[in-house]
Amino acid sequence: MRAVRTGTRGRRAVPWAVVGLWVAALVLLGPLAGKFAGVQQNRAVDYLPDGADSTQVARVQDELPGGESTDLVVVYHRDGGRLTAADRETAAAQIAEVERAYELSDVPRGVPSADGSTLMYPVSSTRPGQDEEAQRAFVDGVRETVGGTGGLSVEVGGPGAVGADMDKVFDTIDGTLLTATIGVVTVLLVLIYRSPFLWLVPLAVAGAATALAMAAGYVTHELFGITITGQSGGIMTVLVLGAGTDYALLLVSRYREELRRHERPYDAMRAALRGCGPAVLASSGTVAAGLLCLLAADLNSSSGMGPVGMIGVLAALVAMTTLLPAVLVLLGRRVFWPLIPAFGSEPKARRSLFAAMGTSATRRPAAVLTGGAVLLGALALGTLNLGGDLRQEDAFTERPESVAAMRTLAEEYPERGAQPITVIAPAGDADEVVERVRKTEGVAEAAPGRADGTWAEITVFATAPPESAGETRTIEALRDTLDGTGAHVGGPSAEQLDLARSEARDRTVIVPLVLAAVFLILVVLLRSLVAPLLLLGAVVAVWGAALGIGGLVFGPLLGFAGTDPAIGLLSFVFLVALGVDYGIFLMHRMREESLNGAEPEAAALTALRTTGGVIASAGVVLAATFAVLTTLPLVALVELGLVIAVGVLLDTFLVRTYLVTTASVLLGRRMWWPGALSRTPEREHRERHPEPV
Repeated sequence: MRAVRTGTRGRRAVPWAVVGLWVAALVLLGPLAGKFAGVQQNRAVDYLPDGADSTQVARVQDELPGGESTDLVVVYHRDGGRLTAADRETAAAQIAEVERAYELSDVPRGVPSADGSTLMYPVSSTRPGQDEEAQRAFVDGVRETVGGTGGLSVEVGGPGAVGADMDKVFDTIDGTLLTATIGVVTVLLVLIYRSPFLWLVPLAVAGAATALAMAAGYVTHELFGITITGQSGGIMTVLVLGAGTDYALLLVSRYREELRRHERPYDAMRAALRGCGPAVLASSGTVAAGLLCLLAADLNSSSGMGPVGMIGVLAALVAMTTLLPAVLVLLGRRVFWPLIPAFGSEPKARRSLFAAMGTSATRRPAAVLTGGAVLLGALALGTLNLGGDLRQEDAFTERPESVAAMRTLAEEYPERGAQPITVIAPAGDADEVVERVRKTEGVAEAAPGRADGTWAEITVFATAPPESAGETRTIEALRDTLDGTGAHVGGPSAEQLDLARSEARDRTVIVPLVLAAVFLILVVLLRSLVAPLLLLGAVVAVWGAALGIGGLVFGPLLGFAGTDPAIGLLSFVFLVALGVDYGIFLMHRMREESLNGAEPEAAALTALRTTGGVIASAGVVLAATFAVLTTLPLVALVELGLVIAVGVLLDTFLVRTYLVTTASVLLGRRMWWPGALSRTPEREHRERHPEPV
């Protein structure tokens, strides 16, 4: 009797100990989590590969007197007429005030347009240096100083203004994204659980996981110097809440089932963890392995996103397999009120939607599989409609002042670009380089800038508009002309060009790595070669279809002027890693039923009937969390969120329900080749070929 009491006290002590450890960890890690946003870097150079020509330019600029320059263009424009003498006097007075207030790199000189309706003043300062807050303060100060009256409009553009507007967006991403994601997850959990209390538990645990992930992200940055951008920080938040809620759905569903078989919640939770723990561990391991493949990326932003995303997934896994079980055990059965699962009771029998869907799919499996494949292939053709690479001025869903200024310049100064190309040359060869630059086709103007004893800066304006095909040809011509001189060509447009080229390189390297890593994990888990190939083929088809839907939506419906170069690679990594998750849940149960002696078709239908509801709930939650990205004011995040959300829904309701199920039925035992399940049991063999009497 005493031993029984001791065991009971021990069982009660374990959950309290787990909760106590988590509380202590959150108290200690809270200050570190608060520093996560402060280490995010959002300059273009922070995204660039280390070896890119434009990266070299940015690094040299940091070492020149004054450090990195903040380049602005103040645009005075009178719509439908010429600037008056009073307009020009107003512009001169305001620019003079800017000169008095700030230490500028050079005296601003006004450049009138051919029709006299516009006057632009290039304004540059090296005083803010690399301090983003100081750069933004400089931009805001110039905007407060200048202003139009009586039909005279004034806009502040240029690379510095675009960067400041981008920084303001990233400053709001973390808070906006976290609030919106929590709201979406809350609504879905209330609908799924139909309980006024239960939804609070996984949501609170997901919050603890988010704090843990932020603290770990900050520590990883400090120890290893990984690049953390606003984009990767936002996606980490989505992964923690989305993946964490998925794991919670699986665990709570199994725990509810086990409470009907076990009298004590502690015993029920142990059984639930034994039952669904391997699948959760395998699925999180698959996502982590896929994300780690991003370390091979050339782009700093992509290589940094790998470990940041992995930290988010692992934080969600740890929280949902330790803190969530402990809290649920302490709360007992009453947390499920009003639908409390009583010990020894049977769940209310009701018609299973997924059982009906599976039955309909297996009546004509070949026709269903063919039709689904044709549909996915047709959707994938939409990728042909994807626009070209997204330009920096088209990166916002709503046009900020900096973009409006750049468009005014493009319209009023068609003979020259409004965004400088920066050439860094050895100081001793600066004069020769300037002459070569001026003779290069497509160059409108070139002037020497700052210099030290080693390097000299040359400011170049092209005849073509920024980030146009003509300016790209000019940048390439400059690099060809200056090859062998030790000079480098950079600037905002060159950075965008290098970003696009690095993205193309990364796709060819990382896609095979992700496929190989995920395939190996699936082979170990499923003891088969055919089943992993089936799952990988399914998620690749989903990726193509989701990108195709993006091509049909981005430009024609949403009016986006281009496609972010990173969307192909990032959507592939996330859809393959996350999509295989649901395949693992389905296939793991299918294999379990087969091991228990079920025929292939019966195993497939049982697996779909028992896991379909949970997979559907998890898929909807994950799709909804990524869909939150579409509410942000950056086109790149809207495109990424839309493609992943659509892909997850396609995977959940079409591929897993119909295509994988029908393919499993058609393959039969061959799906488990060369494992033991692929061979016909001896019992069946004897029944088919009885021995003669």
